[in-house]
Amino acid sequence: MKELVRQLVHLIFGLAVAGMVLVAGQPVAIAILAGGLFIGIVMVDLILRGRRVPLFSPLVDAFDRGDRLPGRGALYFAVSALACVILFPVTIAVPALVTLAVLDSVTTIVGVRFGRHRIHNGKSWEGTLAGIIVTVLVLLPFLTVPGAVVVAIVAGVIELISPVDDNLVIPVAVCVVLALVPGLL
Repeated sequence: MKELVRQLVHLIFGLAVAGMVLVAGQPVAIAILAGGLFIGIVMVDLILRGRRVPLFSPLVDAFDRGDRLPGRGALYFAVSALACVILFPVTIAVPALVTLAVLDSVTTIVGVRFGRHRIHNGKSWEGTLAGIIVTVLVLLPFLTVPGAVVVAIVAGVIELISPVDDNLVIPVAVCVVLALVPGLL
């Protein structure tokens, strides 16, 4: 149950960040993401020093997986989101952020609940395929059909096999694919 709630928070947070970038535009999004990242790092430092931080500590207690770095997933997401917004236009950054939010959440939720055929690192075909299919559908307002399919498959493979945290690599990889392959937007 805790993992389901974590993934729903991941989905909502990720879509909210993508929506903020879409609505606010690049300069404002950069300021918000950079400010949020700075505040997050300060909060993590306080927690690592044994301090209880109102609002932040209860969130870490409720949603964190107990890593050595509290809030690691959220920090990594903020870093990759900031990189995408700085380095790429909004038309590329937004689908990349949507991809991470949707694909990562759906693969985990479906994989934990319905996954029967484990293929890599405990991940399942069922979760991976569900994540790719749902991501294709969600990306259709932003990308061409071939673009949505290519992005979802690339992100699904990265989520499945990457030795690096997917919150860091999926958005940037999607941005690179969208920037380099014509006709996907």
